[in-house]
Amino acid sequence: MNEERLQFWSLYLSRFATGFGYSTLALLIPFYIEVLNASEFMGGLFITGFTLAQTIVVIPLAWAGDRYDKKNVLLGVLSVSVLAYVAFANVQPIGDVVAAAAASLFGVELSTSFAHSSAFIGVRALQGVVVTGSGLMTLSLVGELANHGERANAIGKANSVRFFASILGMIIAGGLYQIVGFTPIYTVIVAAFALGLAGVWLYLPADETRSYGNPFAGLALNKRIITLTSFRAQYAVAVTVVRSWVSIYAGVSAARGGLAFAGLAVALVLVAEKLTNMLCQPFTGRLSDSYGRSLFVFAGGGAYGLVALAVPFTPAIGTAVGLPETYELIVPSLLSDVLGVGAGYSVLGTLGPAFVPLLVVNGLLGVVDAFREPASMALFADEGADEGGIAASFGIRELVWRPGSVLGPVLAGWLWSQYGIGTVFFVGGAFAVTGAITFAVVLTHFHGRDALTEW
Repeated sequence: MNEERLQFWSLYLSRFATGFGYSTLALLIPFYIEVLNASEFMGGLFITGFTLAQTIVVIPLAWAGDRYDKKNVLLGVLSVSVLAYVAFANVQPIGDVVAAAAASLFGVELSTSFAHSSAFIGVRALQGVVVTGSGLMTLSLVGELANHGERANAIGKANSVRFFASILGMIIAGGLYQIVGFTPIYTVIVAAFALGLAGVWLYLPADETRSYGNPFAGLALNKRIITLTSFRAQYAVAVTVVRSWVSIYAGVSAARGGLAFAGLAVALVLVAEKLTNMLCQPFTGRLSDSYGRSLFVFAGGGAYGLVALAVPFTPAIGTAVGLPETYELIVPSLLSDVLGVGAGYSVLGTLGPAFVPLLVVNGLLGVVDAFREPASMALFADEGADEGGIAASFGIRELVWRPGSVLGPVLAGWLWSQYGIGTVFFVGGAFAVTGAITFAVVLTHFHGRDALTEW
């Protein structure tokens, strides 16, 4: 393997570790809601704790990436990641400490559920910091290493590695949780980060680029970035809400409006979106380089909203096509000893008519988002390269995303508690559709009708 490939693959390995850990928690959130006995609103804060932390740190981390060696920043972020996942394994003891401290210092008696849920939100915030830092540094370095005409293709490959990690993380987490619970899962995650750290340390060269000015100032007034913002600010609500609540919808109890699927079944549903996105992004990245990145942002974003509207109807769709009300995938008795499970073990738990339609719909969400994501990233990388601050450009991209990703889950948690879980997907899908329409109007008004294919 030549030197250039080693440079790219060191970054891909780092993205693998980060994606592996992030996807694992995305899968486990509905089960934490049940185990910690969290309210619907608190379940929304499980998402917001993560996204709020991302909002706070995105500019300082982006500035550090342009001002200092991105490799060193990345190594520091990956090291802190290990601490975050060790804390996840001990979230209930941490909650007990929080409750004891509140009682002794302030005379406040916290319920066990509130204390444990608060601890989980705090650890999610730490995870938000490290996921943001890893994403900014790896994408910035990929953008710097890639040639201009191949940038979307390189970013698409980087994202495919992240999606592969997500798929693997969800399957492993879903299977392990059903058998052994939470804690052993985090041993696997820490091991993945050890490999990521080793790859960055050994193969990634020192980053010599420096920006001593304030690239945020110029980029914040960049007309193309402002145009992209008209879409991205709304789309953030859609993706954060829809992607997070697909997991919750699949995993929480029927009494809360969910489907109550077992861990591995939830994993397969989430994997469908990751797998299709992973397979499509290298292809769609190349197409957007040739036919117009803005066109792919518009089409992918609008289609995402339309597909999201179908999620609450998956039980009705399954019933309409004649899928059975209940069915199971049972481990044969001959294999039970080999797999270490009891005879008659249900691999996916009890499934209903919604399982296959939800699998298909979430897979379609991955396909349409694959049209949007590498094109969007490449557009921001283009502007950052021209203005001398790729990390700052990606930082602005992340910052634009944050208001929607912070407020969206709070809104979704409230909608869930007041009007049912289905309304979450209706509102999320609507934000994606209106974002795409707004983008098309702003783009053609200020940049001409040909901008959809020229950018």
